[in-house]
Amino acid sequence: MSRFGANSTRHGVVRAPHTPILSGVALSVLLAMTTLSVANAGPQAAGAAVASSQIAASVPKAIVTGPVTGGTGIDLPGTTSFDLSTVGYEQNEYFLSGTASAYSSAKPLTANGRWNVTTTSSAPYTTRMVVYRPINPKRFDGTVIVEWLNVSGGVDAAAAWLTDHVQMIRSGMVYVGISAQAAGIVGSAGSLGATAGQAGGIKGADPARYSSLEHPGDSYSYSIFEQGGAAVRRNASLVLGGLKPKRILALGESQSATRLVTYIDALQPRSEGVFDGYFVYSRFASGAPLSQAPQAAINPPDVVLIRTDLNVPVMMFETEADVAVLGYVSARQPPTNFIREWEVAGTAHYDTYGLVESMTDSGNGAADVKTFDTMIDPVSSFDGGAISCPVPLNAGAHTYELRAAVVALNNWVRTGTPPPQSPRLDVAGPGAYVTNSLGEAEGGIRTPQVAAPIAVVNGTGDTSSAGGGFCKLFGTTIPFSAAKLTQLYPTHQDFVNKWDAAVASDVSKGYLLSADAKVLDNVAAQSSIGG
Repeated sequence: MSRFGANSTRHGVVRAPHTPILSGVALSVLLAMTTLSVANAGPQAAGAAVASSQIAASVPKAIVTGPVTGGTGIDLPGTTSFDLSTVGYEQNEYFLSGTASAYSSAKPLTANGRWNVTTTSSAPYTTRMVVYRPINPKRFDGTVIVEWLNVSGGVDAAAAWLTDHVQMIRSGMVYVGISAQAAGIVGSAGSLGATAGQAGGIKGADPARYSSLEHPGDSYSYSIFEQGGAAVRRNASLVLGGLKPKRILALGESQSATRLVTYIDALQPRSEGVFDGYFVYSRFASGAPLSQAPQAAINPPDVVLIRTDLNVPVMMFETEADVAVLGYVSARQPPTNFIREWEVAGTAHYDTYGLVESMTDSGNGAADVKTFDTMIDPVSSFDGGAISCPVPLNAGAHTYELRAAVVALNNWVRTGTPPPQSPRLDVAGPGAYVTNSLGEAEGGIRTPQVAAPIAVVNGTGDTSSAGGGFCKLFGTTIPFSAAKLTQLYPTHQDFVNKWDAAVASDVSKGYLLSADAKVLDNVAAQSSIGG
């Protein structure tokens, strides 16, 4: 089996799909839901851009150099493979260097996330930032998304860019991916299917370009990520090509989401002015270690909440797989002035869109048609067949709700108006949901794929060790028979009417964007479902 990241071309062209999972996490059992009182803090000032001079003095200044040239070009496994210039974007790479800190806590880390950490050691580092930005400055909407690149596959992967890039490009956002963890730079010999060359990370793969990179270890990753976020504002003339950021949002998916949870609880109170909001995408019940070998290990408890004394918005986005299968249910918390959560029925931690279609999706509609069709003709393998699962992968693409959620966070930061808190999925027990007569999980955001189904899509995947154990993250798709489809939709117009009604309902609630509603309505109208 090839490793995620094999056989890449350069300049941002994808090597292969990544797999976003926190390595070594066992499935969590249900715990009593912990609650916190609503924060008393008032909403933050709407739409006010933060000047670089307002960044907390406790955040060290990093040195940014670039754009980087040489070697064989930008090496970022797990990103889009089409030419960004075709959608009006350009890409550059910069090196970020400075002195990073590792942290400790005098007291055990608590479940409420109100941690008080201190600096224990410092170390020099040099890492990289990959930047995608509009070629035409007039397209820039003022928002910069900074992603903590995911290293679950042992190499950097732009997990959230893959599933949300269509909307980021539509909006005119700038995307910045930061190699915050050591595996992205020097690789991980123990990663899934890693070859000897890949195990050396980008530094080993292209020493002509990356020989100067140095990473002191993941205990320093929080400080590195923080300095990278601050550099977007402090060094905007270089990193953003002169664009002036109004909002900088931090985003992390899966393994990176757990790092972001720890960053928020440990460092946000002392890092004013770096990030204006946080998007925590497919987190689990706990956070990541605050410190780890070779430093003293400092692990969070099994359940960690987002601290409620924040003054910046935090948006959490959870798929059906994340809630009961991967244990997020025990970390649910009520909404506050600065915390919102969406849970989406019928969705997997990563799905057919993310694994197969996202890399080539330039927003022209072709990927939407293919993703819809896989509900009837599902796939069970990807990466050119190198990774195969015993059951068909989830085809209930959550990219559409994800796009709406990122826009909702951006609007929240811009206007001060929070998005709705979604209904919650009806959990029946560890790894199980209350289901309806069709076998769909009840509760949560009801996507068109669930409300007007042509297959049962859910977040429960294969439970064996297939695909290195990753297949359990990809959910399942069970297509309806022709007879069942005819029973549900006697005519094609019956299907279209029900699908369009589901789309319109989600738009009215803020869970779908109008641009995607048009795409989804067109896909359904062009299908042959019904009759």
